[in-house]
Amino acid sequence: MNLFDVYSLWDIEPVRAEGCRVWDKEGREYLDLYGGHAVISIGHSHPTYVKALQEQVAKIGFYSNSVQNSLQQELAQKLGEQSGYPDYSLFLCNSGAEANENALKLASFHTGKRRVIAFKEAFHGRTSGAVAATDNPAIQSSFNKGHEVVFVPLNDINAVAEEMKKGDVAAVLIEGIQGVAGIYVPETTFLQQLESLCKEQGVVLILDEIQSGYGRTGQFFAHQQAGIKPHLITTAKGMGNGFPIGGLLISPIFEPKKGMLGTTFGGNHLACAAAIAVLDVMQKESLVANAARMGLYLTEQLRHISAIRELRGRGLMLGIEFLPEQASIRNRLLFESHIFTGGAKNNVMRLLPPLSISKSDIDLFIDELKKLTD
Repeated sequence: MNLFDVYSLWDIEPVRAEGCRVWDKEGREYLDLYGGHAVISIGHSHPTYVKALQEQVAKIGFYSNSVQNSLQQELAQKLGEQSGYPDYSLFLCNSGAEANENALKLASFHTGKRRVIAFKEAFHGRTSGAVAATDNPAIQSSFNKGHEVVFVPLNDINAVAEEMKKGDVAAVLIEGIQGVAGIYVPETTFLQQLESLCKEQGVVLILDEIQSGYGRTGQFFAHQQAGIKPHLITTAKGMGNGFPIGGLLISPIFEPKKGMLGTTFGGNHLACAAAIAVLDVMQKESLVANAARMGLYLTEQLRHISAIRELRGRGLMLGIEFLPEQASIRNRLLFESHIFTGGAKNNVMRLLPPLSISKSDIDLFIDELKKLTD
């Protein structure tokens, strides 16, 4: 049997990693400025994280959600305290797509309505409802198109208001920062107006913080820069530092009912142990503050590179749009300089490094970038 061939693969196989470095099977060392799609939050193979998983798997790795699991409550308490949402509830699942799927379902349960407003260029996942709310026809099958989702331009509050006038809107779903689209940041005023409009119309506001959350922007969630409190917040990626886990933070306005949401593997013992270790390290090493500092330093250094057409983002979630003649820059960084970065539309490089990145790591990247673009 062969693997179903759906991925475009680099001819590189990482076999070991530590901090902000990975090594391939030939022993070559790479600087990791992508963190496997923003997943590596506290750095690869962090000793606290490794120890937590080793100790947990030696005790119990899994049992179902039909029994008590005190690790779930410990995780909820720590996440509430560190995120600034101690009064919200937590539903645990396995991925960002599943978190968004359950957020949309909960919004529909709560309002009794079904239409969803999303935004052009949005990406919310690859399960049924999440795909329907993703503005990419290439990944939507006929089955996905059965959902009632309308896409409006980002930062256009009038377009949102016009759709709400048509009625039957259950939710507005928006990314804290649009990642796959090429790092586009919602304007502060727009987010504030959006929150007000949703409250006025009785529409659930869902913030997809799957890529932009967990300290990546220098605040725990990107939307907190605007001073708003959405009804639902979805998270995943950096939550488990590589162990699959997702979460849905739920406002007190929602009334839980037995059986309305569910999952087999969500919130299992190993996943919770990994997520608790992530929060412990983030707090002990002040990684959210480090993301803010290093993001500012990285941004300042990038502004001096003439090959860059536009720089977007916040903290350690940055999009670099290069001039057309630099279209091969990501390949060259990978194969000549041994630096992993991410890509997006329109010749954009995405930088999503571990939150533990250092100034010396950034200096190395800037030096190599200058060599290849000067």
